[in-house]
Parts: sequence; structure tokens; C-alpha cells
Amino acid sequence: MILKLKNTIPYPLEGFDISQSEIWDTDLSIESGQKVLVQAGSGKGKSTLLNIFYGNRNDYTGKAFIDDVDLSKQNHLWWAKQRQNKLSVVFQDLKLFSELSGWDNILLKLALTNYYDEAVPKEMATRLGIEHVLNKKAGHMSFGERQRTAIIRSLMQPFEWLLLDEPFSHLDDDNIALASKLIAEECDKRNAGLLIAGLNDDKYFDYNKRIRL
Repeated sequence: MILKLKNTIPYPLEGFDISQSEIWDTDLSIESGQKVLVQAGSGKGKSTLLNIFYGNRNDYTGKAFIDDVDLSKQNHLWWAKQRQNKLSVVFQDLKLFSELSGWDNILLKLALTNYYDEAVPKEMATRLGIEHVLNKKAGHMSFGERQRTAIIRSLMQPFEWLLLDEPFSHLDDDNIALASKLIAEECDKRNAGLLIAGLNDDKYFDYNKRIRL
């Protein structure tokens, strides 16, 4: 499953200097199985990039593809199938249901996919140090606890690409190391690609590519 851009420029960036970008207004191709870090400051389009490949945005010039499928021409049914079987995501704002417990947020995904037995996310929660807070409403958890909950939820389905938007912004180095090890294991099990958008360089994954946006 190959993610591609061809001379793509998001509408909000039109008129800005993108001459140093290694993504916008270029030909980009990244293959499933690769681990790719997209690094840029705020306002450069990191979230936009992930949302283009997840189907939440089509406000751009140029073309975006999954394999040879033009993303701008696909309907909701096509996108639903991709999100169910091929694409998983952790959004920057996480999109947890704040009135549900952390555990119920995870179980909702499991109810849709039946990908794992409930024992698996419980073990993941223990590894990430949040097993004792999952009974809380997500809205009452710290942002770092919510981030780890959202990461576990994203692993409760099949995928060929895992898209992560600043997933570790509220975690310390020790917790980032734990979360990144879990993510790498799950991507390797599926031979899936990992696309992370972040503000800074990091040492937590063995990246195939580091791209400046």
C-alpha cells in the first residue's frame, strides 16, 4: 500500500514559501512497511498531510493517491473500508469520547473490529502504565493518559498504515519509549507502515525516512 503525492499544495499554504518542503509541490512516494517521520514546526501542514491520507481533507491542488487510487474522487463507502481495514490513526486532539471511560473508548473499537481478545488491550494498558485509570471518564484523565489510551485504541484493528499526529507530546521520555516499543511491535506484526508527524526529531523508531515539511 503506497502513499503518494504529486505536486500537492494544501489551499491554506497557497502563497506561502514552500520551496524548502520535501513534501508539498513535490513527487512523494512511501511504501507500506516503512517508518517515516515528517518533521516540521506548527502551521506547516503536518496534520493536513495525515488528514489527506485519512480522507478528512481534499482542499488541495495537485494529486494524492493510495496506490494508484486518486483520493479526491473516492466516496464515503470507499473511505469507510480503508479506515476499517487499512488505515488507523491517532489524531492530535485524540477524538476520544470524553463521557466514556478510557476502557469503553477502547472497547468501542474492538466491538467494530473483533481484532483482539479483551485481554490484549488490558496487557497493553499495563505495559503503558494506565491500567489503573482506564475506569475514569476520558475527560477526567490527564492528556498523557488519554494519549496512551488513544494509541491502544488505534491498535485494535487491522491496518497497513498507522498515522500518528504528535502522539507523544504530553509524555516523558520513559513513557515515550514504552509507547513507541509497543507501536513498533504492532506495526511489525502487520508489516504495516508508520507515518508520524512531529515537531522535533526523535530517536524512538528506526526510521526509513525523515522528511522535512
